[in-house]
Amino acid sequence: MAFCANCGAEVQGRFCAKCGTPMSAAAAPPPDPQGAYTSPPPQPPPYSAPLPPPTAPAQAAGLEENMACALCYLVGLLTGVLFLVLAPYNQNRLIRFHAFQSIFVHIASFFVFIGLMIVVSFLHFIPVLGTILALMLYPVVGLVFFILWLMLMYKAYNRERWVLPIVGPLAEKQA
Repeated sequence: MAFCANCGAEVQGRFCAKCGTPMSAAAAPPPDPQGAYTSPPPQPPPYSAPLPPPTAPAQAAGLEENMACALCYLVGLLTGVLFLVLAPYNQNRLIRFHAFQSIFVHIASFFVFIGLMIVVSFLHFIPVLGTILALMLYPVVGLVFFILWLMLMYKAYNRERWVLPIVGPLAEKQA
């Protein structure tokens, strides 16, 4: 019969049921019924729990990889830069790719809308047709970028690496 060296309870396995102390190869003698020991009981070796399986740096921070990739696109430039700066996320290659692609898509949309303003300013010189085209261009281009934004977030959440034609290779080089 074995006794726990820490609390003196009877142990029938590898661990004490009362305090959880692991039992060494040699069990400690039972405690004196009067509660007085002639010498202090031997201390068990320090308990070392098995290490948990290695996790990705993004999971260690509390955010899964697919969620971090999708959030890179949420506010465009701001969240792209944020995920490039935060320590556990900037070490993951997939998250870095989505962050750079988010930044580049946001900058590209800015230049597309600047170009659209220039085109619309020239279309105002055509009396009726120019005004109608100008009123139709902004919502159509805005809808295209909105659908692109939704698709990028959807693909990133599903762990798909959707490389856009112009900005995608740039993001792959940076990641």
